[in-house]
Amino acid sequence: MPETPLQCWTLYLLQCADGAYYTGITTDFLRRFNEHLAGVGAKYTRSNPPVAVVGLLEFDDRASASRAEAAVKKLPRAAKPAYFA
Repeated sequence: MPETPLQCWTLYLLQCADGAYYTGITTDFLRRFNEHLAGVGAKYTRSNPPVAVVGLLEFDDRASASRAEAAVKKLPRAAKPAYFA
């Protein structure tokens, strides 16, 4: 599906039931979050459902959101929430 000029991408950080963080990107955060809660999202969140939204950031395009997602995943656990501050 081609991107439209009005489409923005959201980088999100969730805290899961096991205390770990899960990072992802989407164009529809509410839909994706509900998928994670329903157990039809990512494989990791099926067994460790999210308990809190830690942070959200919006980007103009998928490439920027993907670069930011990769950067967050490389951070130490304690630094991840600060990325969204």
